[in-house]
Amino acid sequence: MPGRYIAVTIQQLRYVIAVAEKGSITEAAKELYLSQPSLSGAVKEVEREAGLTIFNRCRAGVALTTEGMEFLGYARQVVQQMELLESRYIGGQPEKMRFCVSTQHYTFAANAFVELVQRFGQERYEFILNETQTHQIIEDVRNRFCDLGVLYLSQSNESVLRKRFEEYGLVFHELFTASPHVFLRRDHPLAGREKIALQDLQPYPRLSFVQGAYGSSGFAEELFSSEMADKSIKISDRAAIVNFMIGLDGYTISSGIFPRYLHGDSIVSIPLAEKETMRIGYLLNKDRELSELGEIYIAALMQYRQDPA
Repeated sequence: MPGRYIAVTIQQLRYVIAVAEKGSITEAAKELYLSQPSLSGAVKEVEREAGLTIFNRCRAGVALTTEGMEFLGYARQVVQQMELLESRYIGGQPEKMRFCVSTQHYTFAANAFVELVQRFGQERYEFILNETQTHQIIEDVRNRFCDLGVLYLSQSNESVLRKRFEEYGLVFHELFTASPHVFLRRDHPLAGREKIALQDLQPYPRLSFVQGAYGSSGFAEELFSSEMADKSIKISDRAAIVNFMIGLDGYTISSGIFPRYLHGDSIVSIPLAEKETMRIGYLLNKDRELSELGEIYIAALMQYRQDPA
């Protein structure tokens, strides 16, 4: 691809991005009000011009190839820059800022995002907060879908995740450390204890976030996920995990930072009596620095480093 002139239009790049986001040419065609053959032909034309296979096709839809992920990252940048150009110099409007964060399921990450939007103050923007699986955060940063990713490192996952970061050309920037806490409903039988040991939790359902095909402890959001549990419930939604804590006496293990979630004082966090720490930080591409919006967001995140439960 280097040294070649690629005759691809901005609209064709938009088509490729839409297909990648939908995971299906048929679904993307519906959203774009195009016929499926027309969209498929446009994607094939981009692949032909670029000299690579962007998508693997199968009955279930399409999936990005490794080369396709890299291409998509650059395509997003080109389209975003063109949209800024159109807004500022053609449409005569202030430029529309885009900022995206992919993060593990942290309330403090969502609250920091709210503060970012409040402080930004401009009329035109597209902000995206994507609470998702650990491997997807890494992929989102790698293919430049998001500006940065928020996750943690610990003794149990560092070797696995560092290897993936190095492979993908990503850098982890540590922000602060947190001690693991157990999250429970306020009236839980263990809620009155000063500390809780792992063995104390055995009778109760362990709640954890779904990681799909990446279910190993290296990608888990919860510490000590490799410990055996007789009762285990995996979910994908942060609000749902609170409902299971309240309704089923379930528990989860997290940072203990800002545990109030969406239910006021109904959830408490108690220190876990185990030697481990969570080093929370953000993930960037090696060739990318924090944008102005990124700096505002990180500053908002940093206030939580002194707010343990």
